[in-house]
Amino acid sequence: MSENLENRVNQAANGVPQTKPDERRRFLGSLRERVFVRMNNSEISDHELTALFLAHFADYEPYRILINGNISDTGFFTEVEAKASQANISFTLINNETAQTNTDGTALLVVAEQALNRPHIEIQQVYPPEFPHDALPSPTKHTNFFSRLFHKES
Repeated sequence: MSENLENRVNQAANGVPQTKPDERRRFLGSLRERVFVRMNNSEISDHELTALFLAHFADYEPYRILINGNISDTGFFTEVEAKASQANISFTLINNETAQTNTDGTALLVVAEQALNRPHIEIQQVYPPEFPHDALPSPTKHTNFFSRLFHKES
């Protein structure tokens, strides 16, 4: 009985115990296992990455968007909020202590209600840039051993 009382006193003093508090601070209160796409604070000023995020907006329909409310970049976030409202995707502005403003802090997350356990969550890993076709090497004609052996050069 005293153990139960001690637990209640600890909860009253420290709050309800939370799983993975460091991970929750990094991912705007969510867990890494639930993240589909992540953008950090420095990436939201990159117009190519923000365009990439907006181009794949249809992929986010089954998910929820978490936005760092402590960032003052209103243009991109306003566009995300408008598109989310139009596509009927729920979004939340996070303004508590988990919303970090340093460059590698999380600015935007697309998260699921259940664990996804994706190996890559950064925007550039989820949607890698296409390899330009003009940079591809030209196909070479493969010859077998005998044709090279008996090939006469002029």
